[in-house]
Amino acid sequence: MTRWLGIALLPSADHQRAAIRLQEKIGGGHQLRPTLTKDGNLPHVTVFQGPFTDALDPEAELAKVAGSVALPGEVQLAATGIVYQPTGWVFLSLERPPLLEGLQQAALHILDAYLAREAFDTAKDTSRFSDSERASFARYGYRYTGDAYAPHITLGRAEEHIAQDLVRTASERVSVQPEWTFDRLSFYVMGEHGAHAETLAERTLDLP
Repeated sequence: MTRWLGIALLPSADHQRAAIRLQEKIGGGHQLRPTLTKDGNLPHVTVFQGPFTDALDPEAELAKVAGSVALPGEVQLAATGIVYQPTGWVFLSLERPPLLEGLQQAALHILDAYLAREAFDTAKDTSRFSDSERASFARYGYRYTGDAYAPHITLGRAEEHIAQDLVRTASERVSVQPEWTFDRLSFYVMGEHGAHAETLAERTLDLP
């Protein structure tokens, strides 16, 4: 059986609450989906996600990924803005330091053997992807790897014109804090729109 799973960085408790509030403020009178909560769809920065075979052990593989990169106790990422991403996505875009690139490369190397490539959505419309996003999707079934990796917290999805308008007017409703702190890695079950719907394994960044 194929399972749709992901690895993510999770924000500290304070910044988890800040991300939930940010989604509410950005949305204004519109409901961005899925709704972020501390007990349900967690705010997160995806490292990698996709379809995996049952042979994958989330706890063991998360430990391998974490152990393959020298991680500090906390990772601080600078916010680079509220951005629109086709189609209908609203992201809090974050910087992409070498540490994060290295973490993704480690995840891709370790998890590659477990990818259920037959489950890739080959019928997906990628016409609005960039060339690097299209290449990433073809190779890994995920839009954001390698040159296309774009660290972000997903604030939700809406109808295309609504998402574009929310991003265009975001500065009228909210002031985004300049830096976000992450202190845990998780292996999760993907939910609506790729949400962090269920935690299968979790570890602090500085766990040996």
